[in-house]
Amino acid sequence: MSREQRGPNEKLGAVLALAGISNAGLARRVNDLGAQRGLTLRYDKTSVARWVSKGMVPQGAAPHLIAAAIGQKLGRPVPLHEIGLADADPAPEVGLAFPRDVGQAVRSATELYRLDLAGRRAGSGGIWQSLAGSFAVSAYATPASRWLITPADSSVARDANPAEGSGATLKVGHSDVQKLREAAEDARRWDSKYGGGDWRSSMVPECLRVEAAPLLLGSYSDEVGRALFGASAELTRLAGWMAFDTGQQEAAQRYYIQALRLARAAADVPLGGYVLASMSLQATYRGFGDEGVDLAQAALERNRGLATARTMSFFRLVEARAHARAGDAHAAGGALKAAEGWLERARDGDHDPSWLGFYSYDRFAADAAECYRDLKAPRQVRRFTEQALSKPTEEFVRSHGLRLVVSAVAELESGNLDAACEQGVRAVEVAGRISSARTTEYVKDLLHRLEPYGDEPRVVELRERARPLLMAPA
Repeated sequence: MSREQRGPNEKLGAVLALAGISNAGLARRVNDLGAQRGLTLRYDKTSVARWVSKGMVPQGAAPHLIAAAIGQKLGRPVPLHEIGLADADPAPEVGLAFPRDVGQAVRSATELYRLDLAGRRAGSGGIWQSLAGSFAVSAYATPASRWLITPADSSVARDANPAEGSGATLKVGHSDVQKLREAAEDARRWDSKYGGGDWRSSMVPECLRVEAAPLLLGSYSDEVGRALFGASAELTRLAGWMAFDTGQQEAAQRYYIQALRLARAAADVPLGGYVLASMSLQATYRGFGDEGVDLAQAALERNRGLATARTMSFFRLVEARAHARAGDAHAAGGALKAAEGWLERARDGDHDPSWLGFYSYDRFAADAAECYRDLKAPRQVRRFTEQALSKPTEEFVRSHGLRLVVSAVAELESGNLDAACEQGVRAVEVAGRISSARTTEYVKDLLHRLEPYGDEPRVVELRERARPLLMAPA
């Protein structure tokens, strides 16, 4: 459906010409972005011609998909007003700001938490559906640079104002903060074992809205405030990670930006680095290897002399992932060597942060295997995957499934079709036990690589086993 404006939409026509996108090309891009979000759209070149020449305004998520499609071609965010669609159903830029002022940072984060509630009440994806496809890696530039310049606020003590929406003035203490930390720990275990799942109905966004937001809007000393911001940053980053795992990239981006801002208020530089590493992994996963390198190196730069050896190892590992995606084998190898060196320096008595509990040599080997997969070095992939799979665990089920797919790809590229299918069957079995769009995407990639062998009985069997997984709703 659409409604009509007065006269042609000259702004949209001008930006399409600037981006070098034809009417048919824009229609195809919008349909593809919609499909990625479970929307069946059938726009064609005639639809686009109506938008431009007659000023027709498409309804629902379409205006935001149009902006996202053009933004991807231009390599920058495109606001609706730039394409003459500012009076379409609004999608607030909530969560993209990185305020300099602590009070504004609190408002920015709590506004995002409340928006998530609005999305779930809508019953069909809410605001996140309208923001479908609007991930822009350039949105990380300002948060990363501001964090690098000032990684800690001078003071975060706060006297609550009931008019801000927190109700009766709440005095926050360390026991309140501890509850948030326990919630984060429980959620991390759940996520590792079962995947991000339907993150909109998970306990993390609900905890942020019901528990964290009132505390952030309460009264606290500088000491308690630092701890509160740190616990809230952990939960917010985890909400972003769950959104990332379920394919909600635009939601993940907003949570990550707010998590980084909260980590700055906590004066927790390693935690800020962890958020930047998460941003880097997302950028790398989306194909922005160079930007992923920048984000990982930002995490490293501020943590020299501060973070533990294990933490530094993880940051260098994330950097290696980005170099590999960018196709720089030399830089990726150097980062992997540095990551392994830091890991060898780690000791059991080190005061590693609780959020790093997942990181061990098994995880290093798994990510090293993915680096060499991107660099098309199957022998190295097999070597590291064997180490990564040597100790399967029920605690990190999703990670185990991803490793199996990477192993299958390595076997295929080494010419071992039967072994590839065997690992693929195991991966499908694991993927069926969890809720992770990322794992499903890995399986899809494997099946795509197997298409030249489509008539082979083992490939047919694998494809049939995977069918329920691929047909399941996202």
